[in-house]
Amino acid sequence: MNLQPHLDRLRQRFAALATQIADPALFNDKARAQAVLREHAQVSNTLALSAQIAALEHDIAADRELSAADHDPELAALAREELPALEAQLPALRQNLLANLLPPDPNDSRNTIVEIRAGTGGDEAGIFSADLFRMYSRYAETAGWNIEVMDSSPSTMGGLKEIVFTVSGEAVFRKMRFESGVHRVQRVPATESQGRIHTSTATVAVLPEAREVDLVIRPDEIRVEVCRAGGPGGQGVNTTDSAVQILHIPTGLIVRCQDGRSQLKNRDKAMNILRARLLEQKQAAENAKYAAHRRQQIGSGDRTEKIRTYNYPQNRITDHRVNYTMYNLEAFMEGDLEELLRALQAADVEMRLAELA
Repeated sequence: MNLQPHLDRLRQRFAALATQIADPALFNDKARAQAVLREHAQVSNTLALSAQIAALEHDIAADRELSAADHDPELAALAREELPALEAQLPALRQNLLANLLPPDPNDSRNTIVEIRAGTGGDEAGIFSADLFRMYSRYAETAGWNIEVMDSSPSTMGGLKEIVFTVSGEAVFRKMRFESGVHRVQRVPATESQGRIHTSTATVAVLPEAREVDLVIRPDEIRVEVCRAGGPGGQGVNTTDSAVQILHIPTGLIVRCQDGRSQLKNRDKAMNILRARLLEQKQAAENAKYAAHRRQQIGSGDRTEKIRTYNYPQNRITDHRVNYTMYNLEAFMEGDLEELLRALQAADVEMRLAELA
């Protein structure tokens, strides 16, 4: 594939973005300025990667030439020794460049709303939901992301019936998008006296945070109710009528938020969740028109689709969408997700490149 036309286009775009950034008027619109600065950084990184590949290809060509030289056997031996390490770097760099040249998903840079709900399995499903929330929290810490809990409902044994939280940071949705679906755990529950392995599930939904410009929700389309927040007795959350429930009348969607003491903040959070869910519905309807074949490799992202198994007796994680298996379950549950997320991203890039070709 000839990448030169794409790179030439990027260089022109980089120059245009630099001109925009040099104009002080750009920063009168904060949202637009952030978008331009973000795109400028992305284009800059892609061009730097292209330059790195060109330099590496130059070094490889030089070493190949030196390794065949007869006039200096010692230099030829050094070149032959260095050559395999240089050649090993090239495929991954080229793959990264191709991925950067693909049309970006407009949701990639958005903050993300994650919803985890206990599925089948009773108390054990609630405990597993709490384990997943802890896993994502640990990963967010290592990635430099921020997590804000928007709503939660505890279950017995320290578990969670459900929890809704926002993840904000760099490229959150690009990495977290593949977590949507049914997560299945196989292990001996703490409540099991016979030592038998049980299978439980939890569902995860990953929604790009919607902006007000993405869709318009008219005041007459929602019904807002305020009530006293639930929770353990004595907590401050109980002292005011701060819980907010919003019904979106056209779709019947209901969103509840009771995490904070402020009724106004809970209303804002609930509206954010509602926008994200409505945006997900809108995008799912659009994607269904042309993306059916993509589900064969990465999956639809539907929360009813079993995507991953966590098998504790075998210390195994298996992602069923790409048939990828790892044997480091303990580290994985401590937030070491990067290897699997890279595998999922690589499969997605390969598929999109095939479509582009």
